Amino acid sequence: MAGSLCTGRVLSLFDYKTEKYIVAKNKRVGVLYRLIQLSIIGYIIGWVFISKKGYQETDEAIQSSVITKLKGVSVTNTSESGLLVWGPEDYVIPPQGEGVLFIVTNFLETPNQKLGYCAENPRLLDGHCRDDRDCKEGKMVVAGNGIMSGRCLRQDENSTGTCEIYGWCPTERKFKPQRPLLTNAENFTIYIKNFIQFPKFTFSKSNVLETTDDSYLKKCQYDEKLHPYCPIFRLGDITRRAGYNFQDMATYGGSIGIMIHWDCDLDKGHCHPQYHFTRLDISVSNKSIATGFNFRHTRYYKNAAGESYRSLFKVYGVRFNIVVLGKAGKFSIIPTAINVGSGLALMGAGAFFCDMVLLYLMKKGNSYRERKFEGFGSKKSTSQGNGVEDKKGVMEHENLKF
Repeated sequence: MAGSLCTGRVLSLFDYKTEKYIVAKNKRVGVLYRLIQLSIIGYIIGWVFISKKGYQETDEAIQSSVITKLKGVSVTNTSESGLLVWGPEDYVIPPQGEGVLFIVTNFLETPNQKLGYCAENPRLLDGHCRDDRDCKEGKMVVAGNGIMSGRCLRQDENSTGTCEIYGWCPTERKFKPQRPLLTNAENFTIYIKNFIQFPKFTFSKSNVLETTDDSYLKKCQYDEKLHPYCPIFRLGDITRRAGYNFQDMATYGGSIGIMIHWDCDLDKGHCHPQYHFTRLDISVSNKSIATGFNFRHTRYYKNAAGESYRSLFKVYGVRFNIVVLGKAGKFSIIPTAINVGSGLALMGAGAFFCDMVLLYLMKKGNSYRERKFEGFGSKKSTSQGNGVEDKKGVMEHENLKF
């Protein structure tokens, strides 16, 4: 007896049990169920597969190299430097640009500085004094230009003076620029050569047109429609695309972000660079006091007597930050199967939602509940249950009208 019972349980492992379906004759719930199904199918096909390309495996670990080169000449004529011709070797910092480079558009010069003793700049509050006791010898002036000598320089006894310092004299001239000196800078051109690679798919490409015409790069200029693969950009056009006027930025400088975005569909063979330009040194409210970009650098010389001196430049200009982003996609059975499975699971969620409507929101929900759930607590119900077990492998339907 025990052996036959054990054998029966083992053999029952190989039985196939199918679901019992109840057909609810309710048009409103039926329409709701079909709408849910259509919505899920539309979501899977339209959004997951067509819009988001859920059938593709993607690679966002883009490897990139950027090379830049500037061209253009401008002329300045100031009382400090006289007539000067500025070429790329003068206004590009650093000379060999990569992902970040700076273009000089304006400058303030303090020429012929020599090491010696002079008065600290009166704009520095830490350099003010009433007598020599305020200028402790050897003390550094906060954000100043040298070391205090211990003397307070005043025009008269009633005035506030400035401490004498040892440093590069005379100290830097302090005034605000009124206009950009390199007026032709907006016509300079920047050559941005970008190589990208997606290692997962062993795919690589460049933003330069593949052509045998050696003169192409000498005569082309970037245009979204006419020359999308010409990597030569006019500086004035870059700031215009960022929403600003170059001449307005040239006086005090600024920072421009150049985003190169690669969105590659390798199934269709589409892989093109998209350029986006934005200004980075200004807030949304346009009320920032830190707007602009500048820094200082020097040029050192020696006179005939061998004495060292220098010219101090406070340069203003446009800083370009080049950022490369990208994603490549290619068909793969794994993401396709995962998204199809997710869609089928959502279809089951639609049936669950309609069941909840029938069970708890309809007036005759009790009738539906009695037919959907069967109890097996008594002998009578057990015998009924055996009757059900006698019909294994058969799909049962019950029509239930509401």
